[in-house]
Amino acid sequence: MEDRLTELEIKLSLTEHLVEELNRTVFRQQEQLDLLQEQLRLLYKQIQANAPDAAAPGEARSLRDEIPPHY
Repeated sequence: MEDRLTELEIKLSLTEHLVEELNRTVFRQQEQLDLLQEQLRLLYKQIQANAPDAAAPGEARSLRDEIPPHY
């Protein structure tokens, strides 16, 4: 009985360590996601600011707008 209890305590300790490590990993990944989302927002704003005459989002575009200039 004592051996089983010791084994369970060891498993619990290892599981707690694993859960802590996974929590740290998830936390770091969330920080990275937040940073990437902010960078995407900034890039989107820059693109919008540099193309004021571009079609509004959701507006239909003509295929003629897509033809390269050498045609």
